[in-house]
Amino acid sequence: MPWGDGDFPGRDVEGERGARAVLSRLVEPGDAVFGRAVRVYGAARLLRDLRGHGPLPGELARRDPAGYRVRLGAREPDEDLARLAEVGGSFLVPGDPGWPTQLDDLGDARPLGLWTRGATPLRLAALRSVAVVGARACTEYGAHVAGTLAAELAEAGWTVVSGGAYGVDGAAHRGALAVRGPTVAVLACGIDVNYPRGHERLLARIAEEGVLVTELPPGAHPTRYRFIERNRVIAALTRGTVVVEAALRSGALVSARRAALLGRQVMGVPGPIGSPSSAGVHMLLREPGSVLVTRAAEVIEQVGVIGDDLAPVLAGPSRPGDDLPPEIRRILDVVPWRGALSTAAIAHEAGSAPAATRRRLDVLAARELVDRTSKGWRRRGGA
Repeated sequence: MPWGDGDFPGRDVEGERGARAVLSRLVEPGDAVFGRAVRVYGAARLLRDLRGHGPLPGELARRDPAGYRVRLGAREPDEDLARLAEVGGSFLVPGDPGWPTQLDDLGDARPLGLWTRGATPLRLAALRSVAVVGARACTEYGAHVAGTLAAELAEAGWTVVSGGAYGVDGAAHRGALAVRGPTVAVLACGIDVNYPRGHERLLARIAEEGVLVTELPPGAHPTRYRFIERNRVIAALTRGTVVVEAALRSGALVSARRAALLGRQVMGVPGPIGSPSSAGVHMLLREPGSVLVTRAAEVIEQVGVIGDDLAPVLAGPSRPGDDLPPEIRRILDVVPWRGALSTAAIAHEAGSAPAATRRRLDVLAARELVDRTSKGWRRRGGA
């Protein structure tokens, strides 16, 4: 990246870290203008300016600083870091060894930092990861597909990333956990806030076996805007996004389109054509670049190593005679299951010379596909 992957050249790294922790409370996620100012001037400089009474530098001079300053002093940074320590978490900033560098694809809209909690290092978990997202009010079909897909991906060594919400998100996390696979929940609230309340136990388990991550400080509550901006992190963190179920107006579609803008693979699982819960997915699948998937192997083919992670080709059950040459297969097709036909009648129906027909019938008899009876030839197994 043009700013050195967040290495803060010439700046006090710990000072920048602390300033970013404070700014994550003052600035809403995805603010590219503020992010650009952080890149140019540094987080510590901007924080000093905000604590002063003058205007902000650069593009920020066109903004009313009161919007940021109103949150100053609401909670001291030491309190946030102490609360983070209480829950066993950590605060990552760009340039840290544990920072997932794929988030830098967001440019100036990348998170100022990430508050994380979990047993799995985030960068390691995100190296081979796929987002599985969809409707909160999903159907039984959607929950089953999401859980099965996530379990298969986890068994294949892929991390399942989702948003920790009800519906498809929860089913995806549970599917990965069911096979003791890694899973990442990207939250739209503070790392210590159990949202949704009904997922308190699920989020605790993700922290024990995977990782929780958010760009919002401890104690922060979710808002509609924060959910929308959370989706860009899910999209950037992973190699591709799979939408399992989504209505025509769905946050899951926002994640998918953010993924497409970032050059990530977009995939969708089809549902019943009359189901409103799948209407958004079907619309998405009509867009250029979207790929229809039905199983984990097909997802891995899209996001894995080109040429190596190919999905096995599906085929129907094999039938006797599938491997026959066309000329012998044509003879077999004429031989009846019921009743019998003479060699001459079979030759006539197949348009084959009588001598060749007899040789081919002998081949079929040797393969135990036809029998010769007193009335002529018939297929073996017929009544």
